[in-house]
Amino acid sequence: MSAALAFLPPRTLEEFLDWVPRQDGPFEWDGVQPVGMGGGTAEHSELAARVTEALRAKLRGGPCRVFGSDLGVRTNGGTRLRYPDVSVTCSPVPRGSLLVPNPVLIVEVLSDGTAAIDRGVKRIEYAGLPSLARYVMLAQDAPIAVICDRANGFEERQEHVALDLPEFDLSLPLTDLYAGLLD
Repeated sequence: MSAALAFLPPRTLEEFLDWVPRQDGPFEWDGVQPVGMGGGTAEHSELAARVTEALRAKLRGGPCRVFGSDLGVRTNGGTRLRYPDVSVTCSPVPRGSLLVPNPVLIVEVLSDGTAAIDRGVKRIEYAGLPSLARYVMLAQDAPIAVICDRANGFEERQEHVALDLPEFDLSLPLTDLYAGLLD
């Protein structure tokens, strides 16, 4: 590849997967082009980390693995690539993979800039993943979990007490997840 071609933006998902690891900021693939994702707040980062830690502690030693926003999830029939804040798969993950195969849980932390996309387009895209049992959106400014699950047709419902994840026999009290974040 010539040096001039190295600076061209990717035109396909495959080119994007080759291009994105060399970028400074986070990007998603919307099916046509890279879309820059803004940085998150301290609360955003902390909530994602707390969910990741709780899931890793529960799932350690089993077949399921927990990933942060470094690995992508193919959506929309494989034409789009999203980078959820937290994803869980119980399928084997090839060494060096850039993608989460067959996610069973996806968690996004809502922000002012992404909430509409997370609740709209991404909810529809994630609902199209046959392996996905549950999609959770966590508010940054209040202890609220918005849950969409396959059993309820991916319709949104709010939870103010606990984030129940029956797939993993786990219930995370929202008071614990949000402790010290909203003071």
